[in-house]
Amino acid sequence: MRSGTVRRIRSRATAFAVALLLPIGLLVGLATPAQAAESATATFIRTSQWDTGFGGQWTVENTGDTTLTDWELEWDFPSGTTVGSHWNGTVTRDGDHYTATPASWNADLAPGQSATIGFNGTGTGEPTGCTVNGEPCDGSGGGDPSDEAPSAPGGLTVGSATDTSLTLNWSAATDDDGVARYHVFRNGTEVAAVTGTSYRDTGLTPGTEYAYAVTAEDTAGQVGPAGATVTASTTSDGGGDPEPPADGHVKLGYFTEWGVYGRDYDVKDIDTSGSAEKITHINYSFGNVTGGKCTMGDSYAAIEKAHTAAESVDGVADTWDQPLRGNFNQLLELKAKHPHIKVLWSFGGWTWSGGFGEAMQNPAAFAESCYQLVNDPRWEGVFDGVDLDWEYPNACGLSCDSSGYSSMRDMMQAFRAKFGDQLVTAAITADASDGGKIEKADYAGAAQYTDWYNVMTYDFFGAFDKDGPTAPHSPLRGYDGIPQEGFNSDAAIQKLKAIGVPADKLLLGIGFYGRGWTGVTQSEPGGSATGAAPGTYEAGIEDYKVLKNSCPTTGTVAGTAYAHCGNNWWSYDTPETIHGKMSYAKDQGLGGAFFWEFSGDTTNGELVTAIDTGLS
Repeated sequence: MRSGTVRRIRSRATAFAVALLLPIGLLVGLATPAQAAESATATFIRTSQWDTGFGGQWTVENTGDTTLTDWELEWDFPSGTTVGSHWNGTVTRDGDHYTATPASWNADLAPGQSATIGFNGTGTGEPTGCTVNGEPCDGSGGGDPSDEAPSAPGGLTVGSATDTSLTLNWSAATDDDGVARYHVFRNGTEVAAVTGTSYRDTGLTPGTEYAYAVTAEDTAGQVGPAGATVTASTTSDGGGDPEPPADGHVKLGYFTEWGVYGRDYDVKDIDTSGSAEKITHINYSFGNVTGGKCTMGDSYAAIEKAHTAAESVDGVADTWDQPLRGNFNQLLELKAKHPHIKVLWSFGGWTWSGGFGEAMQNPAAFAESCYQLVNDPRWEGVFDGVDLDWEYPNACGLSCDSSGYSSMRDMMQAFRAKFGDQLVTAAITADASDGGKIEKADYAGAAQYTDWYNVMTYDFFGAFDKDGPTAPHSPLRGYDGIPQEGFNSDAAIQKLKAIGVPADKLLLGIGFYGRGWTGVTQSEPGGSATGAAPGTYEAGIEDYKVLKNSCPTTGTVAGTAYAHCGNNWWSYDTPETIHGKMSYAKDQGLGGAFFWEFSGDTTNGELVTAIDTGLS
């Protein structure tokens, strides 16, 4: 996890606060209490840092006692430090002076409420001259600059730990006015304000790591810098937590329920390809979301279809009277042979996401229905948790949703409460464009309840734009001529990290297929087209195992490969480009990688092998 830098901005250069070194996204919204009926403060945090730039975030808090109906944030950056892409509002520039205004949904702040505006920037400079609605961002109103904020509390340590609690202790801070209270932050969210120098945090999840920081507030209402951040884990009650892979990374593949039909891909193929020993998790896709609850997709494929001896993992044919057949029984056989594998039941997907909005009218009942289905005694032992593939909360996919910004957080909180120490994960958007889908829902708030996110860093471009321009469907980074800014894997990862999602809860997505156009005469990306290239199952899409022979690669761009053969143009990942993406995942401290889906790989699992060796 990278460190970030937080600074409280005063109107005088002599009154800058001390930098805080924190993990990514930790500690947002440290603001001075109200000075007047209408008062607001703003704090700045560097959420991430890389070779050419940084992720930045402003948190504006209403510290008054009346609703703030609109706000405008202004600051200066020194020459050479600039703002690029931004989210949760609008940022404009006039020379080195910047003005940020909120989106429609975060313009009104009730007393005590806060809103954030994030951005990616370049340079090393820090903001100066910060004002909110024309007043200094520290809430002082231009008061006595000699009145210093408290020092950072020292010596933060974790004492006793149980399955659901952690005890924190720290040394007292010093201040010229005297310390009134301490603010305790867990994973960037304040969880307590106490007068002493210890705190017991309860209601936690067994076997889970948490990050803590503490700040001091003086009797004048000034909040000082945080002391050193510490991480600690609750103890495990022995159930549900996955065995970590040898290299510490999650390596997850989707198995499609319908693949046993036309694709003729069985659970046994995960074993015979050599992939089973190289993965850690399987997402079984998909269950449906309808009528406000989780339901089975294709019950015949899942629990009824009889497998012959040649189709079975254990080499024994199913019988007509055995209590469980189908894919579920095969998954049990696979887990018996490879006990390190954990399986999650994934609900939703592109086609079946339309029911999430109705289900979220009662999140607790929705979670209860899914828990009962996943843990049905008829297939006991198959599943180790649930994956929620909502495309997309408070945004549009196959259909549009208007559940609200908090919908993602509310869902994951309800599922964590119900599923306890079982795995709870989600597949999420990789749209990092300005105003894009990452901004539409509270993915950062939901992350505290989530074991990890499968970031769908593929399908950025394809023949759904039939005229082109041709572009790689899974670019790792941006490149000159990319059709849409923010449509690349790195942009998505950086934006999610910038808003506070821990890097080790992000899995990089890999497609085991290509997307292609026809009517293309230009070999390099950016050419025009006349439509989708022919595909085995769907125009414009083809498996890697087919493309590697039918249309071998002719070049690479943005960390992935492309191929021009005849008048067709395809982009897809190869073992070589996957190795590059896995190096990126390790460099960024990501939790691992996942892929869609097993049947696109070769019979000897070339792409799974590349993920495994690339993360090792």
